[in-house]
Amino acid sequence: MTLPPFTKHYEIPERAAAAVRHYWWINEHAKPLRQPALKVIGPASLTFERVEGRSARSQDLRRLAELLGHAHGAAWRSDLQAASLNTPHRFQDGTTFDDYLGPREIALRRRHEQGYLPNKVSLHAMLGLLEETAQGPCAFYKDSNPRNFIITAAGDIVTVDTDDLSLAPMGYDLAKLVATLVLTYGPFASEAIDDACNTYSQAVRQHAPQLDPIDRERLDDCLALHAVLTAPYIGRNGYCHSWPAHVRLRLQGAS
Repeated sequence: MTLPPFTKHYEIPERAAAAVRHYWWINEHAKPLRQPALKVIGPASLTFERVEGRSARSQDLRRLAELLGHAHGAAWRSDLQAASLNTPHRFQDGTTFDDYLGPREIALRRRHEQGYLPNKVSLHAMLGLLEETAQGPCAFYKDSNPRNFIITAAGDIVTVDTDDLSLAPMGYDLAKLVATLVLTYGPFASEAIDDACNTYSQAVRQHAPQLDPIDRERLDDCLALHAVLTAPYIGRNGYCHSWPAHVRLRLQGAS
C-alpha cells in the first residue's frame, strides 16, 4: 500500500525556499541523515514522501547520538572546516544560514525580558556560558527533538523538519536531544548521557580523526543553555516533565 504524501505549507515563499536549501544541504553534506524524499516544490509548500513510524524515545539516545556524530563529522569534513561560529554560513547561491552566537544572544536576552532569567547577573552568566561554548570545530544545529526523528517499524531512523539550520559547536544539537528527551519522558541515568557523549565523539572521529568533539562538561554547559532557551515550552509540545534538580540548581547558582 502506497501512503499518501505529506504537504507542508509555509507562510511566505522565502521560508519554503530556505527549507529547500537546507534540505539539499543536508543531502549533500550530512549524508548519514536520511530524510523523506522531496516530491514537489511549490511556491509556498513542499510535498514529501510520507514515512510511518514513531517518535524517538529515551532508549533511542545511543543510536541517535551515533547518527548525529556521523552527520556532524561528515558535514565538518565536507563543508564546515572553514566555518566560524560567529559568522553566518554562506551557500553557493550567496544565501546563508544563521551563525551560532548572534541569534542565541538575542534569545537569551528575550528570556530575561520574559522572566525566565530573574536578573541581569543570571543573564550575563548565561551570555558568558554561550561565549564559552562557541569554541572548537563547527557542526550544524537542526533542533534534534524527539518529534524530528521517525523510527520506522524496520528500525530505520528518518530525520524530518530540517527547515531551519544554523551553525553550532560540536555536541550542541546532541545536548538539545538529551534536553528534550528529558522534558518529554523524564530524567534518565547519568551513565546513559556519558555513553551518548562518548558514542557521539567516536562517530565524529570516524570522519575526522583529528577532532576532539565534546566532553561531558561541555555537554552540560550546552544543557544549561537549552534549559533557559526551552523554558517557555515546558508544559507544551509534549514537554511535560521538569528539569532535574542538578540542572535547576546550576541555573539558580547563576542568578
